[in-house]
Amino acid sequence: MSPTEKCRKIIDILKKNYPDPRCTLDYRNAFELLVSTRLAAQCTDKRVNLTTPKLFSKYPDVYAMAKANLADVERIVKPCGFFKTKARDIVNLSKKIVKDFGGNIPGSMEELTSLPGIGRKTANVILAEIFHRPAVVVDTHFMRITRRLGFHDLKDAAKIEFLMKEIVPENESANFSHRLVAHGREICKAINPKCNLCEIKDFCKKYKEGS
Repeated sequence: MSPTEKCRKIIDILKKNYPDPRCTLDYRNAFELLVSTRLAAQCTDKRVNLTTPKLFSKYPDVYAMAKANLADVERIVKPCGFFKTKARDIVNLSKKIVKDFGGNIPGSMEELTSLPGIGRKTANVILAEIFHRPAVVVDTHFMRITRRLGFHDLKDAAKIEFLMKEIVPENESANFSHRLVAHGREICKAINPKCNLCEIKDFCKKYKEGS
């Protein structure tokens, strides 16, 4: 069985288990998603969702955030961890969007990753959710599960992204990413995975190895 064939079979099973895949960050527009995704680095989506209502009530758009008081943003986003770096990035990326993109969230990988603090993962989230383009979002769950399934033995997120793009059908890529996140949170945990409940374990290299 080729990697693509294996992936399609896994997708069919995951579709039944997770029929309504979605981004678990709360957002109303591209700006809110961009900021929320930056805050979610090394932080849970749940914590971000508890933090952003206050942030966006005070700084509702990219123009307001570009003029924000940095110390105030730091205070608001502190519960998300690494708050000084995150606050600085959020304010600076807002300034750049206003200056270079007329206040509009850019829609290409190159433009998005030119923003302070925005890497390929965040850019792919924006491309998938806002612009509805094929995108493989490589987070810790995606990395762990695709490695356990035997698709790769890599640790570099960008390399995993490019490899999986060749395997995952384009029209399934964004939802496949969401479904793996859900599966990672519920079943294929980093510690003590619930293999007895896993319906894709027959495709899992680690399970077959007994490890």
